[in-house]
Amino acid sequence: MAEQTPIVKCLVWDLDNTLWQGTLLEDGMVTPPAAVVELIAELDRRGILQSVASKNDHDQAWKQLEALGVAEYFVLPRIGWGPKSDSVRDIAAELNFALDTIAFVDDQPAERAEVQFHLPAVRCYAAEQLPGLAALPEFSPATVTVDARRRRQMYQAGFRRKAAEAEFQGPSDDFLRSLDLVMHIERATEDELSRVEELTLRTSQMNATGVHYSLSELRTLLADPRHEVLVTTLTDRFGPHGAVGLELLEKHAHVWHLKLLATSCRVVSFGAGSVILGWLVDQAAHQGVHLVADFRRTERNRIMEIAYRLAGFTDEPCDCRAGLPAPPHEDIQRLHLLPAPCAPPPTMNLHAVSLQGA
Repeated sequence: MAEQTPIVKCLVWDLDNTLWQGTLLEDGMVTPPAAVVELIAELDRRGILQSVASKNDHDQAWKQLEALGVAEYFVLPRIGWGPKSDSVRDIAAELNFALDTIAFVDDQPAERAEVQFHLPAVRCYAAEQLPGLAALPEFSPATVTVDARRRRQMYQAGFRRKAAEAEFQGPSDDFLRSLDLVMHIERATEDELSRVEELTLRTSQMNATGVHYSLSELRTLLADPRHEVLVTTLTDRFGPHGAVGLELLEKHAHVWHLKLLATSCRVVSFGAGSVILGWLVDQAAHQGVHLVADFRRTERNRIMEIAYRLAGFTDEPCDCRAGLPAPPHEDIQRLHLLPAPCAPPPTMNLHAVSLQGA
């Protein structure tokens, strides 16, 4: 059985006679073909990051990209006079991408050969191949999620955030407060289901059960009035973090059953899991219902168990669990929280839907 072609995560562009027609230092005025501009925008819509490795004067080349209205599409550009293999390697390292997910396009065979020699895992393409690039399987992800369409903005926000943290003088808690974090918890839409499925698959450190829900299962739950499929998104003053959490909740007359809580590892340091639990506890208190949560201990999700315990969940006996269906796995615990007075959720400015009467 043939191996599936890995999807390209980042395409690194040469500039002269590749992205634009002509040589900047010789011609002064250079323009990209309309098809190249459309390709750049299309790859961005598919969630494929793009960068630059070009032998040029940095300031002049970047000014030209800005004048052409395409500079915003490129992350971590490397424009200078060093070997392009070094530039491509640096881009991959800073993105934390494997080299076999990087592609490089250049009009010069010698430059492609230099990159290929030093970085054999990188896929290299001639400029003449640009018209057909978008049709190649390695540039055609099977699913483009909501977060994929804004991947570039998320990475750019992350770079700004990282730079600000490096310059910040003071305790890390003060830096977190300076971010002006805002969390939204909302009912998932059909467009978000692919990203929701990703969260059930990819999160392990902050996944309460490790149970995977397929796209069809999530779609069924979304249509079921007894279930809430909730998506948590996070933004700060630098930009979006995207979808960072998923909550699957089944509502019974006197019990709300939290079947799955999963949050992205990217926001562990922000205490996102505790904030989500605080909001759910408050919502249950408004309704006067018990809150029951499924939890399965793994080698990686100890931090999730701590979040549950700190929120007041216990595995002590309680009749509230009697009417619930059996867990999907025998090693899943049923933790519960008795109705409690309403309290504001901790640490973040939280905007969320209310589950009252839903």
